[in-house]
Amino acid sequence: MPSKTVIAKYSSNGEEFEVFVDSELAYEYITGKRTDPMSVLQVEEIFKDANKGERQSSEKLKKVFGTEEMSKVVEKILKNGNVPITTEQKNKLLEEKRKQIITIIARNSIDPRTNAPHPIQRIENAMEQAKVAIEPFKGANEQVDGVVKKINMLLPIKFATAKVEVTIPADCANRCYGLLKQYGLKGENWLPNGALFAQLEFPAGLQAEFTDKLNSLTHGSATTKILGV
Repeated sequence: MPSKTVIAKYSSNGEEFEVFVDSELAYEYITGKRTDPMSVLQVEEIFKDANKGERQSSEKLKKVFGTEEMSKVVEKILKNGNVPITTEQKNKLLEEKRKQIITIIARNSIDPRTNAPHPIQRIENAMEQAKVAIEPFKGANEQVDGVVKKINMLLPIKFATAKVEVTIPADCANRCYGLLKQYGLKGENWLPNGALFAQLEFPAGLQAEFTDKLNSLTHGSATTKILGV
C-alpha cells in the first residue's frame, strides 16, 4: 500500500469494520470538501481485519448497517468511525468544528436576561473558560447541546425563534422582498399606499443581522417590531 494509505475503523457490538483509505482524500471527505465516500478508498472491500486481509461477512454488514451497499457502509465508517489523520489535520478540523458550533449557538440563541443575541466572542470566551472539548469526527449540530450544558453556568443561553413585524415604504418594498423571504417570511400584506407589511420568524440570534440588512436596503426608513422570542 502507498505510504498515505491508512485504515479507517468502525466498531459495533464487538464487530470490526475496516477499510483502506487515502488519508488526504479521507480528510477532504470528513471536512465536506469531497462528497463521494467511494472516492477515498484504496481497496473496494470492507474488512474484519484489514491488515490480515480478512473480509467482513455480508451478514454482519446487514446486521450493523442495514445494507450491503458499499457506499453507504463506507459513508458511515468515515463519518462515525475512527479515521487516522495527521496532527496538523486534526488541529485544523477541531478549529473548523469549533467555529461551526459557535456559529450555530450564536445564530439560534439569545441571552434570556436581555433577549439579545450573544456575540460570537462571548460564546468563544465561555467555551475556553469552561475548557470545552470538541470531538473532531462528530457533527457540529450533534455537539451543540453538550457544549451549551457546559457553558450555561457561565453564559445563560436560550434557544428561541424571533417573531417580527416589519413595515417597508413603497419605494423600498420590492428590493427588500428577497431579504424577507430569506429570513422566514410568514405573511405579507401590500397596503393601499404601496407599502409592504410583513410577518417573519427566524432564529432569535439573527435579530441584529436582519435589522442591519433591512436598514441598509431601506436607509433606515423601515419600521420593525419584535413580537416576542
